[in-house]
Amino acid sequence: MNTTNTTLSPEPDLVKDNWELTEVWIDPTLSPPYILLLLSATDGRCRIYDPAEGYRTIFESDNYDDAQFWLLEDEYEPLEGRLNASELI
Repeated sequence: MNTTNTTLSPEPDLVKDNWELTEVWIDPTLSPPYILLLLSATDGRCRIYDPAEGYRTIFESDNYDDAQFWLLEDEYEPLEGRLNASELI
């Protein structure tokens, strides 16, 4: 029996297989704290994902500094540490 996938194609994820580092940021004013993930591609572009919304991209920037500023402006704080892709190989 042949089946056809009728779900919409997700938008291309430009950092899915091309990420260099990831950080976890939290809003500590909420209980439990609200979590966002920042992923940086090897070309420096960054995306911020919301795990509570199915990892939907909620912010994109051409560099880490802009992504970090966006998070800090919304009063998010980084958790200690960073995961680099090279550490997993």
